[in-house]
Amino acid sequence: MTTTATRPARVAHGDQRHRLTAVTGMAGLGLDAIASVAYGPEAIVLVLAAAGSAGLGWTLPVTLGIVVLLGVLIACYRQVIQAFPDGGGAYTVATRYLGRRAGLVAGASLVVDYVLNVAVSVAAGVAALTSAFPVLLPWTTELCVLVLLIVTGVNLRGIVVGAKAFALPAAVFVASVLVVIVVGLFRPEITAPASQPTTVGGVGVLLVLAAFGNGCSALTGVEAIANATPSFRTPRRLRARRAEAGLGLVLGVLLIGLAVLIQRFDVRPVAGRTILSLVTEGSVGDGWLYVVIQLSTVLLLALAANTSFGGLPVLAAKLARDDYLPHVFGLRADRLVHRHGVLVLAVLSGALLVGTEGRVDVLVPLFAIGVFVGFALAQVGMVRHWRAERGRGWLPRAALNGFGAVLTVAALIDVTASKFLAGAWLIVLVIPVFVVLFSLVRRAYDRIGRDIGVGTMPRRPRRTSSVVVVPVVAITKLTAECLSTALSMGDRVVAVHVSFDDEQDRARRFQADWQEWRPEVPLVLLDSKHRVLGPPIARYVKSLSDEHVVVLIGEIEPAARWERVLRNRRGAVVARCVGRHTTAVVCRLRFRLGFSSAV
Repeated sequence: MTTTATRPARVAHGDQRHRLTAVTGMAGLGLDAIASVAYGPEAIVLVLAAAGSAGLGWTLPVTLGIVVLLGVLIACYRQVIQAFPDGGGAYTVATRYLGRRAGLVAGASLVVDYVLNVAVSVAAGVAALTSAFPVLLPWTTELCVLVLLIVTGVNLRGIVVGAKAFALPAAVFVASVLVVIVVGLFRPEITAPASQPTTVGGVGVLLVLAAFGNGCSALTGVEAIANATPSFRTPRRLRARRAEAGLGLVLGVLLIGLAVLIQRFDVRPVAGRTILSLVTEGSVGDGWLYVVIQLSTVLLLALAANTSFGGLPVLAAKLARDDYLPHVFGLRADRLVHRHGVLVLAVLSGALLVGTEGRVDVLVPLFAIGVFVGFALAQVGMVRHWRAERGRGWLPRAALNGFGAVLTVAALIDVTASKFLAGAWLIVLVIPVFVVLFSLVRRAYDRIGRDIGVGTMPRRPRRTSSVVVVPVVAITKLTAECLSTALSMGDRVVAVHVSFDDEQDRARRFQADWQEWRPEVPLVLLDSKHRVLGPPIARYVKSLSDEHVVVLIGEIEPAARWERVLRNRRGAVVARCVGRHTTAVVCRLRFRLGFSSAV
């Protein structure tokens, strides 16, 4: 009794080891958001710099607006985690409260954003590396593929392995930037040259809005924790909400701190230099800390792709459970890895990197739109959720999500408008394509379900006669094993042997040997004029249409791996032909050499 009672607890404990804590959840699912401080402030400055000092004076106000939106999103997604602990984020919320089509739009937008996040993160990391070492520039595409393979390989080992592997670079980066901010705040202030007054009239509302839209790229990744809540240890809600809050706090502090230093040091864009490197040099000089921050930035940007590897496979599994993706995406391997989701993400992002040759300037305009579609739909859906639930304190929560919906819709319009001509139009087209593909998969599953009678009561099983057809080439131990297995499977067993027109003497000798062997199984000789095996066997199987037919194909499997290349693959050819042209059940029996002394 003791052993039986403790076994489930051990299994559960083993399962928990492969799940995330609040800290590893931040590291595994928050790298994208944390790494955005390397390019988010720069995206703001690049736009505002067009108006000179007057424009750069709006860096902090624009950043504060983005941080306010960040705070609202973090609060809203903590509510999503509490209400929907099974994951899926915007897709789950939109599907339940806004309808199937809205859910598919949310799912498609998140899939697009996850793929783009991998491509942008890897490309940005490699770009930072090639900036430091220009000799590597001709190998940009190859380096992108190499980094992608490394991140993919780590994630195939499990999300916890990836989180632990990437936690140290994230911690070094965050600590280094915090040091830069603290030191920079206490340095003697650098007086900026006099310039035009910083008024919104002088700068222009459109320029400020464009800067805000560009800076919103710093918000990508904050939804990943809500999407992947099932990956956390129990209690899942509590750990995921803590990870979400911690991520928002770290990101907000870093963004505001860097914005203050950008204005304090009057940092302006310089060709071949990043804004973060200029701020770092202005704060701590160009010594060893500067080198540490640059190297950790390169590493973290490349590893920020890990956010997508934690979020998309879980989202894909959710879509698969709802029949919008092939069910294989819902399967989990050892260490709770959704391997098919990981591999498909790697293939899609790899194709994007190769197609764009790893150019960040081509990929960035496509970024952030998809995630803001998901943001907006999630907030609108949560408003309807609270109105439907009407539990204790529902009104303030609904108001918070309503405020978030207004802000995210406004941000979505701003981001789309500011980046539309730069390439965002492609995302506007791709999202509907994914929605159509999801719908086609669902339609196919519905049709298959109708054909096999899912949800109906079929007629009771009844016993019918069956015949097992065994293709044989020679009288060997393999043949004996196949016939013995076949005799235990069906009411009638038939052995078939394919003979060629130019080998009739050999066929007659085989028939004589068969009669001498006397296996108590009838032998049928089939002629083949074109020296092929599959079609004659398939035609014979079709002639047995009045019975349930099973085709049992024996195959040799040598013990040594290198010897397996010596197999002739005839069994696979026959299986493929019979399976394609008949309704027979095809079974393949492995005859394993050297694995058992009884053979």
